[in-house]
Amino acid sequence: MQPLLSIKDLTLGFKQNGTVNQVVNRISFDLHKGQILGLVGESGSGKSVTALSIIRLLNSPPLTYLGGDIQWNGESLFSATEKRMQQIRGHEISVIFQEPLTSLNPLHKIHRQISETIERHQGLSQQKCIDLALYWLKRVGIRDPERKLNTYPHQLSGGERQRVMIAMALVNKPKLLIADEPTTALDVTIQAQILDLIKELQAEIGMSVLFITHDLHIVRKLANQVVVMEKGDLVEQGSTKAVFENPQHPYTQKLIASEPHGNPAEFTPTEEPILQVNNLRCWFPIKKGLFQRTVDHVKAVDDISLAIMPGESVGVVGESGSGKSTLGKSILSLEKSTGEIWYKGLRIDLLDQKATKPLRKEIQIIFQDPYGSLSPRMTIAEIIGEGMDIHDIGTAAEREEKIVNAMMEVELNPDWRTRYPNEFSGGQRQRIAIARALVLKPKLLILDEPTSSLDRTIQQQVIELLLRLQQSHNLSYLFISHDLRVVKALCHRMVVMQAGKVVEDGNCEDLYQKPTHPYTEQLLKTAFY
Repeated sequence: MQPLLSIKDLTLGFKQNGTVNQVVNRISFDLHKGQILGLVGESGSGKSVTALSIIRLLNSPPLTYLGGDIQWNGESLFSATEKRMQQIRGHEISVIFQEPLTSLNPLHKIHRQISETIERHQGLSQQKCIDLALYWLKRVGIRDPERKLNTYPHQLSGGERQRVMIAMALVNKPKLLIADEPTTALDVTIQAQILDLIKELQAEIGMSVLFITHDLHIVRKLANQVVVMEKGDLVEQGSTKAVFENPQHPYTQKLIASEPHGNPAEFTPTEEPILQVNNLRCWFPIKKGLFQRTVDHVKAVDDISLAIMPGESVGVVGESGSGKSTLGKSILSLEKSTGEIWYKGLRIDLLDQKATKPLRKEIQIIFQDPYGSLSPRMTIAEIIGEGMDIHDIGTAAEREEKIVNAMMEVELNPDWRTRYPNEFSGGQRQRIAIARALVLKPKLLILDEPTSSLDRTIQQQVIELLLRLQQSHNLSYLFISHDLRVVKALCHRMVVMQAGKVVEDGNCEDLYQKPTHPYTEQLLKTAFY
């Protein structure tokens, strides 16, 4: 039987300054109708480049097709016209991208972005497009979908943006879905729902799926076939059962064994917390009518109290939209809130901007999306040193020395400091973000999903780095995450949030062994079983 997609001896490279750097080396595999194929490997293995080259989404140059062919239903996509490729993209073959914030248009509301692809390929009326968009937002599990249709991407959480991307990809019921790390930014329960949805649609419409991921546990649950890539080479392929039960290549064995592990850094509790939050509220008004009167509120953070001791790691977990990221931003006054925020015995929520500025050095945040939070126009040295410029720390020579030391501390080559963010992998960009925070010698780090977009082996490296930095600098962490495996390896205490409220708070080990709230129990069951 003829495969739906056939990749034959594909060889790809990137051309720069007259030199071609080969990134994919003579790989071959087939994907048949109704099949789910897992394409796995670490960051930089060439899996995303391979997938995006199928529908020619990468600019050529710099991408160079050095050899081989990609056939779609027997038709060579290398020789297809651009008009033919436009017919294929979004209709016959759809893509879910890894970084939704950079893939969604920040100027257009969600309903327009989803409707655009429906109108282009199905020719429906505007109202029917909106109705269909609403139907798919419901199917991918977005809360309050009617309201979310009229929001902009920046008003959604990371997980909600990813679900919008999934809805856009599935709305035309494609023959092939290319899913490039579609669940990395999602919490465990929504991740399970999305995987179930993909399997359901695959059975319903006979859709094939090319599922790109670094997480072999997802592949084991979802895929029929597995292709493993390492540094541009295809090192192993076969049925999911065969590859997992008897992996042949050492790299496949390493990936299968890779799992977040470790123990939280030792610390001695003190009487005085470094951070104390009392009855914190962050409510967003819902306005309606001609005069935009407030009719209700979205209670993103609703009467939350917590404390963090010096040297302690507190994990904040919950589903996407539970309010955990808003909690972190409220503590830093990046979102307006009410309630008390105490830092080292000083109530900081009452301070004006001038009085707050010196404290900004001591409380730093590391964001979820390392690519979106690093300016593409600044070199790594400028990014890391920006905080020192703002706080007027040291001479130019002293700043340069601190930048070099910070890069060495996060295990980045200081010689790379003249490069730009696009020249680094996801794991390296996250290390740059950590170095930017670390150079100011903070006492408290708020880490918002810092490992969610990283593959498992890089995740473990970042966990070990954070543990080492915590011990050497006596840092306190507020660690926001949907990945309970990472929280277990890093945190002493865990706060569980649901719909803006804390439903459970306690010692990590105790909560993992005996959760008392049904929601915590559900999260743990989904994450570990």
